[in-house]
Amino acid sequence: MLEFARWKYWMVLGVVLLGVLLALPNVYGSDLALQVALKNQGTFDQAARQTVEQLLAKQRIPIKRDYVQGGRLVIAFNTQAAQLRARDAVDNNLSDTYSSALSYATRAPSWMRHMGLKAMPLGLDLRGGLYLLYQVDVNSAVSQLLNSYEANFRRQLADDRLPLTDIATLNGGPGGAPNGLAVHLPRGADAAKVVASLTKVDNTLNFSASSDASGPVVDMVLTPAQITTREDYAIDQNLTTLSNRVNEMGVSEPIVQRQGLDRIVVELPGVQNSAEVKDLLGKVATLEFHLEDEQGNAFQAQQSGQVPLGDKLYKMTDGTPILLKRDIVVTGDELTQAVSTSGQTGPEVNIRLDARGAASMLRTTRQNVGHRLGVVYIERSRQQVQENGKTVTRENVSEQVINDATIQGVFGPQFMVTGLSQSEANNLALLLRSGSLAAPVEVVSENTVGPSLGQDNIDKGIRALVIGMAAVFVFMVIYYHAFGLVADAVLLANVVLLAALLSLLQASLSLPGIAGIILTVGIAVDANVLIYERIREEIRNGVSPQAAIRAGFDKAFSAIADSNVTALIAGLALYVIGTGPVKNFAIVLVLGIGTSMFTSLQGSRALITLMYGGRRKIGQLSIGQPRHHTDVRQPVHAAAGLSADQPALTRRAASGDRRRGPQH
Repeated sequence: MLEFARWKYWMVLGVVLLGVLLALPNVYGSDLALQVALKNQGTFDQAARQTVEQLLAKQRIPIKRDYVQGGRLVIAFNTQAAQLRARDAVDNNLSDTYSSALSYATRAPSWMRHMGLKAMPLGLDLRGGLYLLYQVDVNSAVSQLLNSYEANFRRQLADDRLPLTDIATLNGGPGGAPNGLAVHLPRGADAAKVVASLTKVDNTLNFSASSDASGPVVDMVLTPAQITTREDYAIDQNLTTLSNRVNEMGVSEPIVQRQGLDRIVVELPGVQNSAEVKDLLGKVATLEFHLEDEQGNAFQAQQSGQVPLGDKLYKMTDGTPILLKRDIVVTGDELTQAVSTSGQTGPEVNIRLDARGAASMLRTTRQNVGHRLGVVYIERSRQQVQENGKTVTRENVSEQVINDATIQGVFGPQFMVTGLSQSEANNLALLLRSGSLAAPVEVVSENTVGPSLGQDNIDKGIRALVIGMAAVFVFMVIYYHAFGLVADAVLLANVVLLAALLSLLQASLSLPGIAGIILTVGIAVDANVLIYERIREEIRNGVSPQAAIRAGFDKAFSAIADSNVTALIAGLALYVIGTGPVKNFAIVLVLGIGTSMFTSLQGSRALITLMYGGRRKIGQLSIGQPRHHTDVRQPVHAAAGLSADQPALTRRAASGDRRRGPQH
């Protein structure tokens, strides 16, 4: 008797129905859309939604539908022209409060959106967009770490009322790379007290005291392990910062991931303006706040080249020189929020500080009411130049004082920065919100895929999948008859379950992913073929149909498991080692192995048991069994007086007794 536990029937049915539900949003497709978000990171309410809708209606821009999802307003359009006009209208009229980004909107019903059901995201080769490969300058990460230590050293020594002359960078690393700081002290200073004070900043640093012609010197040199840790931190920090900046841009379904030791891949579906994106993503920008040296003469320092000790010469945005004290009041790393708005004096950036920065700003403003505070905008970029016939990359550092104002009163965690244009305020707020890069990045590879090419890839990929599956379906029906229909049903369920998992995990689908789906269909077919051929073999050996089915599934399991485990190992290796399209292929392959094992072993057995299970007597299976085997065995069975569904052991024993004759 062939049986299948009832709870297993319900399990198979439940998994398939859940898979259909999760995969259903992929059927509806998507429309061109515009995402509109509030710059203050707030959630869209009905009033904000009506503001945008009224603007588009005033501009006579037809919209297909709009809805709020994930705190953003999504507006769908019928044409690309309407989409672009809507973006320009929002950017030109509502840029003070709202930000916009081109994206796609699903056509799925609203009840699916409310349930959180989403279609699987498409990769650049299918959707179209921008691909950027960044090289991270890990050596500059050490320089930025030393700059941070320098600022902290100055602040700590000032708090402990210990004088210093200057702090210089030590270049003792490989190839003259910076690897430490030298704190120069005035004559007669107590170096031991300075070391004790600097240890409060970081007790893991190594300090040593010496002296030169000008006086005592305290050296701090980073160990190789500390340098390696900083380089790894730079990669992780840049990965986080680039992800934040991409999210701030409102790009739909972006991908930001590490590749190799010092590279980062950024994929932006639907984005075509590569120049603007590269400029915004690759900026190493931050702010520093310094008190102005009101006693010094900036013009004289510029002409003579002699800057007073403890000062640094900067330039305003109009080129006017200005002297600021080297001691840093607050850095961009201490900012927690930055929002660009329009004030009475023009565009401004409202800034909020963390506890440490607020305490420093409060102490500084309390002691310096009536004095001037300068805001320095620092931007690092990389530029390729020709030297001795070779192309080399140089790091450019741009430092400008964007604001220099008198401290009118005491303030701490919240204040504003003015003196910017609207675009400068928007970009500065975005950069400050997303954080600064821990090291400069350089684009080493760039690729733009047009939307028409992406749609062509989708059409060809789907066509290949349909043709491949149709050929497999036809072959299985011709070769295995009714069992072939069962195989076709579980293969279709396998594809549905795979699409459901990709949608649930929001794993992007690319052309290699479609190839992985087709390969998964082949793997699932292979499992069914192993089972069916084992059933055929059992029938040829004289086993009853129901026993043959049971033996076919049981005995084929080890071969199916072995083949799938080896494929799984290969898929995991591709996922761990590979990047980009290779990783996408590996994800689909690994998920497909799991779904094929489930559908081939559980789904097939459930359907076949429904067809041939229970206590019914089965004379023949519709599995394409060659007839000459049945013809050869039939006389033996008839002569032995056995029915086709009797146990094989009984039949073989009876046949053996007939051939051997009387026993003595």
